[in-house]
Amino acid sequence: MWRRTYLLLILVRLWFALSPSYLHPDENFQGPEVIAGGLLSSAYSFLANEIPCAGRVFSYQVHLTWEFTSENPIRSSFPLWLTYGLPMYILHWIWEGAGKGEVPPFIVYWVLRIIMFTLSFVLEDWAIHELVQSPSQRRRAVLLVASSYVTWTLQTHTFSNSIETLVLAWSMVLIHRIVEDKERSSALACTLLGFLSVLGVFNRITFPAFLLVPGLQLCPHFKRKPFSLLFIILSVAFTTFLAIGFDTAFYQNETLNFIDLVRRPVITPLNNLIYNSSSENLAQHGLHPYYQHIVANLPQLLGPAFPLLFLSYRKSLRLASAVAGILLLSLFPHQEARFLLPTIPLILSSIRLPKYLPRLWLASWIIFNAFFGILMGVYHQGGVVPAQNYIAASEENISHVFWWKTYSPPVWLLDGKSENLSTIDLMGLQGDLMVARVQDALSCDHSRTLNSTSPASVYLVAPRSAYYLKPYIQGSDSATPNLLHLEEVWSHTSHLNLDDLDFGDDGIWPTLSRVVGDRGLVIWEARKSC
Repeated sequence: MWRRTYLLLILVRLWFALSPSYLHPDENFQGPEVIAGGLLSSAYSFLANEIPCAGRVFSYQVHLTWEFTSENPIRSSFPLWLTYGLPMYILHWIWEGAGKGEVPPFIVYWVLRIIMFTLSFVLEDWAIHELVQSPSQRRRAVLLVASSYVTWTLQTHTFSNSIETLVLAWSMVLIHRIVEDKERSSALACTLLGFLSVLGVFNRITFPAFLLVPGLQLCPHFKRKPFSLLFIILSVAFTTFLAIGFDTAFYQNETLNFIDLVRRPVITPLNNLIYNSSSENLAQHGLHPYYQHIVANLPQLLGPAFPLLFLSYRKSLRLASAVAGILLLSLFPHQEARFLLPTIPLILSSIRLPKYLPRLWLASWIIFNAFFGILMGVYHQGGVVPAQNYIAASEENISHVFWWKTYSPPVWLLDGKSENLSTIDLMGLQGDLMVARVQDALSCDHSRTLNSTSPASVYLVAPRSAYYLKPYIQGSDSATPNLLHLEEVWSHTSHLNLDDLDFGDDGIWPTLSRVVGDRGLVIWEARKSC
């Protein structure tokens, strides 16, 4: 029975992996967006004496955020090349080998989602199998992890936190193998552990917080088998050199010489640490109370399993690693729920199911994950990616696309249209200022009839629940004479804008009626009457 349930949950995970929800801009702007238009030859071959830094995986135009363009970049390209660059390069090679030209970006997007799904159910579930020794406990642990909406959604998206989860799980597996082997130095396991440790740090500087307690288990082993420590040190040193080389090659603006690794290396984890040590820098991203992770983020991720973390659990190294990581991350004032993603499989594999009213708890667990799975895995900003795919495939001559009250759209999905198309992210700009920005990009309607060639189209992308636009929409009951006219050209119904919840001004029920009742993302063509 449990096997059939597990297979069903794998299909559920795959369905969510192929749903176009958009959980956070970082899943693109700190992942595929960087590599889709990033350097290829220099990053993969930096050990050569001189490599021109002009190669690309694809020729997509991309938007690089400040983390990658500042004087001291804080994000490493090393884990990005391993996770996304290598599959992109292989796909590029296969696609061009078949004579089909360049790979459309939406193909790359879905291939990466499938890869993340595969890594999730193979590596994450395999790690749980190895870390939980009791067969009965192992079955429950695997089913709990597989039935969590966090596994369905966050873990199948291209987040650095998703990679951190896998690296941590397998680091713990390797530590377990090394400690259990009393006879040998476990050269291979130690080498792999050193590699994963460096990969984890270059992926996210918070990684040592989760590995600290498990790493202490190695101290007695190193005393008995000093060669194990030597293998780890050599692996760490080589992988660190490799990672710094990747980053130095990636961030160089001219040809890279080998001597540059000594004279001006780019050490992104150090830059990241220095940046995040400043409270002024963290304040730009939002400051949270120190208890944010414990009282808000964990309940949001665990739901009915959260009380069991305190009331019904098994003492294990997994739980100790999770608790230590949560406490250490709580010392930093910027706290987002996805930062705790590596702890979720560790906690779910350590809790005991309640003895009292187990069916009621199971029902609440199913309802909680089904609700948040559909909310976050299908509807959350679910129209952003389909809208970009529509614009990329459109044959219209488009000059500007304004995005309002949505997450920042991934530019690399436009398939080269960025050369002649300006994407303007207005975020949550005030309505009157938004209208002024759109009008400035428009020419008068009468120019369409006076000129033989129509001016390029201007699009506005916004949620249907943005009622501020109603007076400007053609055919709307509340439309009024205005300079700006909006005509709907495309819509996607599976879209919710949770950042537009204004309970304070509108009240709970009117707000839900607007945001949920008029859910959807719409592309309007904007025109101006003069």
